[in-house]
This record gives sequence, C-alpha cells and structure tokens, in this order.
Amino acid sequence: MVDCHGRFTWYELITTDMPAAKAFYAKVLGWGARDASTPDLAYTLFTAGSALVSGLMDLPEDARKLGATPRWMGYVSIDDVDATVDRIKRLGGAVYVPPTNSNIGRISVVADPQMATLGLVEGLKSGQQPPADLDELGRVGWHELLAADWQKAFAFYSEIFGWQKADDETGPTDTYLWFSAGGQTIGGIFTKFPTEPVPFWLYYFNIGDIDAAAERVKTGGGRIFDGPHQLLDGSWISRCTDPQGAFFALQGKRSQDGIGRTPASEVGWSTEWSGISSRGRLVTKPRG
Repeated sequence: MVDCHGRFTWYELITTDMPAAKAFYAKVLGWGARDASTPDLAYTLFTAGSALVSGLMDLPEDARKLGATPRWMGYVSIDDVDATVDRIKRLGGAVYVPPTNSNIGRISVVADPQMATLGLVEGLKSGQQPPADLDELGRVGWHELLAADWQKAFAFYSEIFGWQKADDETGPTDTYLWFSAGGQTIGGIFTKFPTEPVPFWLYYFNIGDIDAAAERVKTGGGRIFDGPHQLLDGSWISRCTDPQGAFFALQGKRSQDGIGRTPASEVGWSTEWSGISSRGRLVTKPRG
C-alpha cells in the first residue's frame, strides 16, 4: 500500500473547450475518457487502460473574467484539508477555493507564497489512487516547480507536506532540488528565469516514444516549446502546450529514427532553461 500523504494523487485539466481537450489528450497520450458529470458540474475522467489518471472540467466563467487561463493542476493528498489550509495562510500562501466537498473528495485550491497554484485533497475517492511506480505509461512521472526562489519554496512545502530533500543521482547541485514524499522521489524544484511565466507546477507525462508523441502534439493543434532534449540517463523530455494553452510535458524514450533530429522548440522564452532538465540533470546538446 502506497502512503499517499504528501504525494500528488490526482490531476485536473481546467480548460476552455472540454470536447477539444478530450480529443487532444486521447490522441497524444492514448487516454480513454469516461463521463462523470453531475447536474451541477460537467466532468470527464481520463483513463490509461482501466486506471483513472486525471479529470477534465471547464474553466469557470468567473475565473475567465479574472484572467485565469487553461492549466493542469495537481492535487496533493493530506490528512486534514481544513488544518492544512490554515497553515498555508499563516505561512503566507493564498486560498482560492476554501475547503469544499467535491466529486473527488474534500478539496481546496491554494497558492504557495510565490503564487504557484495547486490543489489539496482529503479522502480521495476509490479508484483514483496513484500507482507505486512513477514510470507507468500515461501517468504523471515527474512534478516540477518553477519557483521564484527555490530555497524558500522548498522550505514552505517541507513545512506543509513534510517533503524531504532527495538524493540526486548526478550529484549535488545548487540550482535544482530533488524532493521526496514518503521515501519516494517525486519531483524537482528550481528557480525560473525572469523571462519565464509566473511560478507554476509542470507535470511530465510518461510516453513510449518522445518523437511520435511530439508529432501527435503538433498535428493535434498543440505546440512544442522546448525539446526534445536528452537526459543523462538516456531518456528524453519535451515541454508543450495544448491547443487551449495549458502547459504540460512529456518524458520517454526515443526511437533511432528520432535521434539526430534538431529540437522542435517553437516558443522564444522557453529556450533559456540553462540545461536544467526535469530531473536536475544536464541535457545533452541537440544532434544534427
């Protein structure tokens, strides 16, 4: 049994076009979709095989008027949402959605003191538990925070969720921190560049072939804004936007046909990642 406290256990895509988003991610990641709407909420469950992996819902009109844009949001499981929200406010964070009973459990939507948004969930409903293995295809395999100040960000999350510094297989680095929850390394934190967007969480989905998936992103109306780049362990990453503008990332292997191609970067600000990859490893220079 996986200890879920302090771990990301659910993900939601909040978008402006649910049918288009459903078709896009089915094409790119091979997900199935299951309607889970209620009279008050249009909601779709994405599936990888028989497993539930994430949800899909409309970006509320009130949020759109305030300037909110489509985005992926991860939910961290905690034992007491109400108490955790109080601690977040005391430590300088913000609360966008107060503790509320929902279709996935008791939730809250919050922001850390640097304004990166994430969700909290207590009592995640059956069938929505994460796998023990972060490498499963179609699942989120890495969670990355682009922070305004990575050291202050980690101090906050460590206090809230009990996250620990994890060993980096490539040795110590002053620019990228691996973190663990419940003894499992689940992500990294680094300080973003000034040219990049406001602090945010980026989620990496596991795929079988990075080039094939990147091509599906482009033919499906999305964009590749960085990559593919190779990590020192031989895997590859690409960072993307879907047709509605939500950021996400891909990680996986690369076929021999893909090796030697130049990266498909398309968006200017994304070219300054300074060699920092999804796991704090220096990426290799593009070949070709």
